Amino acid sequence: MTVSAIVSYDGTDNDADAIALGRLLRRAGAEVSLAYVRHAAEPVEGREVVERQKAARLLHAGAALLGPPEADRHVVLSASTPEGLAMLAADLGTDLIVFGSEYRTPDGHVQAGASAERLLDGGESAIALAPAGMRGWSDTRIGALASVAHDGGEQAQAVATGLAQKLGGEVGAGPEGADVVVLASRPDSPAGHVQLSSAVRGRLDEAMVPVIVLPTGSTLAFSG
Repeated sequence: MTVSAIVSYDGTDNDADAIALGRLLRRAGAEVSLAYVRHAAEPVEGREVVERQKAARLLHAGAALLGPPEADRHVVLSASTPEGLAMLAADLGTDLIVFGSEYRTPDGHVQAGASAERLLDGGESAIALAPAGMRGWSDTRIGALASVAHDGGEQAQAVATGLAQKLGGEVGAGPEGADVVVLASRPDSPAGHVQLSSAVRGRLDEAMVPVIVLPTGSTLAFSG
């Protein structure tokens, strides 16, 4: 079963970081699509046509950054970006939602923005976060990522192992020095929901590489 991922993209540099992470996930075998959330429809038909065209152009530019094969693109109407993305993920049966870091994050660090934070507190999809500046990573650097670490639970270990196999690498002994980190939600939180312990939250806040956060009891089938 192929892992499916949605990259949240609105044309900002930080969302270009998310697309770079999408390229890495593609290398691991994931099917990656792009999504842009519009917060309201325009009441005047002509203006609505213009806004739809702008959204289509924006996602076309994002797809060009992602590269071939051509990605599916989705425009969602929702007053809330996280709610719109969660609704789309539920409709499509998507495993993973990919975000860039918050726009003021220093290069080489990971910090969840407001939309990602909402889904890290009770969301039902795995969440991936790209470090700020990942858009500047060369394809050679992305292709060289090899060490995957995990923190918390059998599911995180299984995902780290499968991801490392897909990337031709190994599972590291710990987050230090890893190229990707997989984190598990609290085991006592509701199954299928994301909820971080203080220790795992600390790992996320200290991260300087891409991070994947799993819902409780859930995995991602990178193996095979």
